[in-house]
This record gives sequence, C-alpha cells and structure tokens, in this order.
Amino acid sequence: MSAEFNPPERIVIATRESRLALWQAEHVKARLEALYPGCRVELLGMTTRGDQILDRPLAKVGGKGLFVKELEAALLEGRADIAVHSMKDVPMQLAEPFALPCISEREVPLDAFVSPRYASLDELPPGAVVGTSSLRRESQLHAMYPMLAVTSLRGNLDTRLRKLDEGQYDAIILAAAGLKRLGLADRIRCELPSTVSLPAAGQGALGIECLASRKDVAAWLAPLNDADTSACVRAERAVSRALAGSCEVPLGAYAEIRAGKLWLRGFVALPDGSRIVRAELEGNPADCETLGLALAADLREQGAEDILAQIG
Repeated sequence: MSAEFNPPERIVIATRESRLALWQAEHVKARLEALYPGCRVELLGMTTRGDQILDRPLAKVGGKGLFVKELEAALLEGRADIAVHSMKDVPMQLAEPFALPCISEREVPLDAFVSPRYASLDELPPGAVVGTSSLRRESQLHAMYPMLAVTSLRGNLDTRLRKLDEGQYDAIILAAAGLKRLGLADRIRCELPSTVSLPAAGQGALGIECLASRKDVAAWLAPLNDADTSACVRAERAVSRALAGSCEVPLGAYAEIRAGKLWLRGFVALPDGSRIVRAELEGNPADCETLGLALAADLREQGAEDILAQIG
C-alpha cells in the first residue's frame, strides 16, 4: 500500500433487505472487517422499487434499475459509502456519478433446475409448468423444450421456492449462486450446463458500487477485486450494453478464463425461442471490453439487429 493510503475507520454498506442481499452485504462486511480490523462496518438496509412490485414481470415495470436506485441515492446523499449488488441486477449503463471499482470472486454462474418431483428438464412431461423471472431463460427453454409451459415467476428467493412447494409450478429455474449462498444447495436437482442455459451477464458475481469521486473508497475495496472475474464480467456487460441489454431483451453473455485466454459466448433470441443467434470468440483478458464489443458486432452481423427490432 502507498504511503498516502489511509485505512478506513467506518464503512456504511447500502443493501436491499432480501435474505440474499443481506447475505451478500454481510459477506462483504466480514471481508472488510478482516482486512481492516479497526474499522466499523455497518449495514444500511433499504427496500427498493424492485422489491415492492411483485405482481408484474420486471421487464414491464422498469427493469434492473429498480433494484439499485434507492441504494444509489444513499451513496449520493452520503448516508452510505458503498452498495453491494448481484452484478446481474446492475444496469449496463451506470449513471455518471457512480463507479464499480470492485467485482469479487464469482460463485458458480450457472442456472439451477429446482423441482420437488423431477430430476431434470428432460424428465418433465409435456405441458409441465416451469417458472422463471427471466426472458433469457424463457427463450432458451422454449427453443430446447417447446413442449413445456414457461410462465412468469416473481418474488425473492424464498417466495419463489414457496410458490414451487405450493404446487403452482412443476419446476423453477433460479441462479445456482443464490441457492448456494443461502445454504439451499440441496434444493438444486441439477445445474444447467451453459450449452442449455447460457448465463446472464454478471451472474454469480458480486459488485461493489461507490461514487466515482471517492478514490479513498476505491482504494479500500481494491483487495476484494478478483482480476479474472472482473475481466469476465466486464466483457459480458460490454456485450449486453452494446446490444441494449435489459430485462426486455432475451440475451445471454458468459465468459470464462481458459488457459490464460478469455472465452466469451453470447446469444440474442426472440422471447418464444423461435429464433436465436449465437457467437463466441477468444482473446486476451486485458482486452475484455473490446472483446465484448466485438462479440456484439458479430451477433449483429448474424441477425441480432432484426431480433432486437422485432422485440423493440
């Protein structure tokens, strides 16, 4: 650390109050306390618009930004120093006053198949009802399993599991990372390979947001940043940003580091899965955002522009 580095005395973390969000904030709190034993780390729990609106699909009510606006207001007003997010919930375009200096090591990024009666998607009978909150998952399910009935599923993790257990669905698809973080890995019947359900940009990774002007905060967070995860997530987000990725566009982007290279895959689809364009490429992790833009351009050349026009 440089001579100018001043360790923090107090850090306030803005967080949503769902069980998963609180786990994530507590996880970051514990890591900061381990790094800075003399520091008081406090949580500022908040309810966001995304938590309040549970009767409509996210795509219809404003998208991912509904989960971060109140937390960003706390940063602007000085009530919090940082906000902890699931990276897949962070809008692809951050407003100018904000920065994401830290993306921590990723949990498993795959989707999980959860069902009390069936062991896999292949076991589901025709007409079985599968719940998901994601057009990305929905489009891939329609394409590979057209005989299934895919319907909307909103609410926090516990609410979704309760709806499944009540028999409203035969199976639901969730991010494996959230289940594992909350000690619910035993609910996962199987993890869906990325060839079946390509993950969302940033899935499984935690990001820490602060004001771009807070260089002190960025320095405090630097030890929590994972270089490989950060390169992968920034590449994925570049794909999504270039294709106007939002909850209204069925789009997946997933990067892995293999033998020192960043391997990036992406797709854009119609919601009913009737048309999907896919692309992949490999390159230097240091060029992550450039690789993301190149993949997006490749998808456009293959017809993503037409798909986006039909959706828009």
